[in-house]
Order: sequence, then C-alpha cells, then structure tokens
Amino acid sequence: SPPPPAGGAPSQRGPRGEHTGWPSPVGEGVCGPARRRMRREFAAIARERGVGGRFALIRHLRVRSATFPRRGRLHTLQTREVPILPSPQKKYTTLVSNTLLFAISNFSSKLLSFFIRPYLSYALDSPDVMGVSSLLQQATNLLIPVVSLGVAYAVIRFGLDKATNKSSVFVNGAATIGLGFVVLLLAMPLVRLIPNAAEYLGFLYLCVLASCMRTLCTQFIRSRMLNRLVAIDGVLTTLSLLLYYLLFLSVLKMGATGFLLANALADLTSMVFVFIAGGCWRYFKPKAFDKTLWKEMLRYCLPMIPASISFWIINASDMFFVQGMCEGYAGRSGNHWVGLLSAGYFLPQIITILGSIFYEAWQLSAVTEETDRQAFFSKIFRVYASVLFCCVAGIIMLCQLLMRVFKAEYFDAWTFVPFLTLCSMLTCLNQFLNSVYVVYKRSTGSLFTMLAGAVLNLILNYLLISQWGPWGVTPASFLSLMLVFLLRAYSTRGLLEIDFHPAWLVLNLALVLAEIWCMMNLTHWALPVVGITAVVCVLNIREVLSMLDTLIGKFLKKRKS
Repeated sequence: SPPPPAGGAPSQRGPRGEHTGWPSPVGEGVCGPARRRMRREFAAIARERGVGGRFALIRHLRVRSATFPRRGRLHTLQTREVPILPSPQKKYTTLVSNTLLFAISNFSSKLLSFFIRPYLSYALDSPDVMGVSSLLQQATNLLIPVVSLGVAYAVIRFGLDKATNKSSVFVNGAATIGLGFVVLLLAMPLVRLIPNAAEYLGFLYLCVLASCMRTLCTQFIRSRMLNRLVAIDGVLTTLSLLLYYLLFLSVLKMGATGFLLANALADLTSMVFVFIAGGCWRYFKPKAFDKTLWKEMLRYCLPMIPASISFWIINASDMFFVQGMCEGYAGRSGNHWVGLLSAGYFLPQIITILGSIFYEAWQLSAVTEETDRQAFFSKIFRVYASVLFCCVAGIIMLCQLLMRVFKAEYFDAWTFVPFLTLCSMLTCLNQFLNSVYVVYKRSTGSLFTMLAGAVLNLILNYLLISQWGPWGVTPASFLSLMLVFLLRAYSTRGLLEIDFHPAWLVLNLALVLAEIWCMMNLTHWALPVVGITAVVCVLNIREVLSMLDTLIGKFLKKRKS
C-alpha cells in the first residue's frame, strides 16, 4: 500500500471501491453482514485493549484495503489493523515509572529524615526535652489545616484539571492561607491554652505560616507535573533542616526553641526555592483571583479540615493524653513518656516513607487513568498491601535491635514500635482508599470516616491508658484506624468496587498480631517471631515478586534505551 498522505488526510476511493488513499475508517466500502461482522470483531479487540464505546471504534480502529483482479472483476481485500489502541499495561508502567522517579530522586532526603530522630536523641538533653519539642511540633500540625483551610488538597486537585486557570488556583490558595492566618492571630488567646504553647508562641506562629506557604508552592508545582523539582526540593529541605538543627541544637544549644526555629527556617528555604525555581512567581497575579473557582475549591477542601483534625487526633493526640495522664507513672514525668513515644515512631517511619513515595505517584495515576479503574485499583491494592505486610512483619522482628541506635535511655521505646508500625500500615491503606474520594471529588466521605475514627480514638485513649498506662495509646490508635479502613472499604463501593480479598487480609493481620503477642509475652520469642515473619513473606511472595519483576524490567528497559 502507498504511504499515508501528509497531514493524515482521509482516504479516497474510486467508483469500484479501489484503494486511492490511506487508511479508511472501519467498514468503509463494506456493507451488509460483512460490515456488521467486522465491527463485532473490532469491538472484541477494543475491549481487550481497554477502549470502550461504539464511537471509540471509529476513532481508534482502521482497516487497509487493496484491489486485485479475479476472473475479470475487481475484488477488494480488507485487512484489519489496530495501530493506536492504548495498551492496558501502560497505566501500570506509568505508575511504576513515577514511583521509581520519586523513590530514586527522594532517596537522599528520605534517608536523611530517617536518621534525624536518632540524632535528636543525642542533640536534645533528655527525653523530657524531646517530649516538649514533639508536643510543640504536633501543636503546629494541628493549627496548619485550620489556617490553610485544607486548601492544599484543592490546589493539587483543581490544578490537575487542564481546563482550570493555573494562576487562579495559585492566587486563590495564597488568599485562603492569608485569610486563615489573620484569623489565627485573632485567636491568639485560645492558642496560648495549648500545653507549652504560651512560652514558644512566636516561633509556633512562624512554623505554621512557613509550613502552609511551603505546602502551597510544592502542591502547585506537583499539579503542574514538575516531579523532578519536587524531588530536588525534598533533598534541599532535608539538608537545610539538618544544617539548622546542627546550628541551633548542637552549636547554640537552644533546645525546644532551636527545634522550632530550625523547622520554620527549613520550610521558608524550601518555599523561596520552589517559588523561584518552579516559576510560581509567574502565576502570582492578584487580578487572577476567581471568586467562582474559590467557592468550588472551598466546597471541596473545607470538609478536609475536620478530616485533617480527626487524622491528627488519631495519630498525635496520643502524646497529649500521655503527658496529662502519665505524669509520675513508674517514677517518670509525662514529658519523659512523650519523648519515648516520639522515639517509638522512628521505625514505623520506614512504612510512612514507603507510603509517601508511592502515594505521590499513585495520586497522579488515580486521577488521570480513566479506563478500567476497578481492575486497576484492585490489582494495585493487592500488591501494595502485600509489600506493606512484609515490611511490617520484618520491622517488628528487628525492632529491639534497631532501637539501639538511640541513646541508651530511649531503648524502652521499642515497646511502642509493634502497634505503631501497624498504625503506619493502616494509615497508608486508608490514604490509598482516600484516593477514591479524590478521583470522584467526594471529600465528605473522607470527613465522616476520619471523624468516626477520631471519636473512637478519644474514648479508647482514656480507657486503655487508664488500664495499661502509656502503652494503651498504640492499640487505641490501631483500632481507630482499623475502623476508618472498614468504613472506607464499605463507603467507596458506591463509587468504585475494589476487590480487597478479605480472607487474605484477615489472615495476614492475624499473623502480624500473633507476632506482636509473641514478642511482648514470651521470654524466648526469637524463634516463633522469625517463623511468623517467614510465613507472612511466603504468603505474599507472589505479589511482591510481580512488583519486583515490573520494577527490574522497567529498569533494564531504561538501561537498554
């Protein structure tokens, strides 16, 4: 056949149907039963390739025709070809590519942040000072969604919409944060009631404002798909934070004040870098403020505020309960127990790092991949949960050994690690299910599920701390996050039916709980714990190997190219 005409012009045919152009739409020149049969065959191919709808056939499928003589008459030979149908495997390779990009480029920043907590155990004088610093950091985390009104969620969601004006999204976000900070200034008498806040009020406000502005800028460049710049910013932020820690904690010995100041300056450094390098200044046009879009963004993000506060209650209110209810417990102050609990988050941070790297890539694929979402979400959930279960079992097995990187007085923090690791895994799975609400812009689902978990957490914290002391907070958080997962698994079925494989999930969870029981109650726990860890890994080996095969295949393909 002749080459296609320039500009993709439609084909032309002679009076006998002979081929005079390139190529023709499906069935053109063919009539009656033959044409209907061809369309049925092409429809089957389209379903296999992930393209649906009768109009997709005309757009994506083409046939090539040629004429040949037979017994003195011209006959037309039709041959099928499907040159531009998208492969269903592309969505998976795109997700793997983005995950690899974030993992490789964020490796140094995540590695540095992983070792910052052990460094703080030496830089801060005692677990009491660590406890005060952790409480102030959690107070900052509580105020951030109140000041920003959760607008960061709207910035990335509306920024990903191609039809939305990017300048309006950025300006609306900045205006929202400015308004929220003014309200926070007016509420200063209430903020002073937060434990330890009155003494560090100025630094606390600086941390809140810097974090809100940095999050606005980073979410905005992420919505513009500047993923490499996001990764570079992560490295820069972690390096600057470490340098500020060395200056204010190791050199100037400023304690909790230096801790807050270092975090605020690191966020400001990141914000200035992203604002300039990411070209955010080009989009900062006050006249681009769009009141209609602002209302839509607020309608989307306002339910995120109580959802974020509920998330904070489940994950951070534990420290305030421990400080208030464990004063003098076992001869130690409440701040001391908070310092140990804070150190206990060191190993679960491994799960959090894995989850954050994956979710940065996943939220892009979840929104942009529109074909066959149900199978896509189900398969990714199975692989993701398998990897998490293997990591959880391994971390619990090694927690006593790995906690020796801290100062000796922090070693008892290992007792908090097993359930905190499970909590980190459930947080990752809940975040995965939250992506369903993001895709369909149903943020109220996120609100009600987190609110239910927060209420349960408040009740269980009081009951279990009264019964078991500071160790009661970790099973309380685990049960609260489990409730959130169950509610989201049920409520998302009205939007997207994900196959959770419930029997497989229950078996994995039962094995991990058995591992925790052995470690906490048996003197010679090593053999049963190692055995249970091996069973968990064998149970999930197929999914883990499939992920590794995809990752290695993608890496080798890049090396060859």
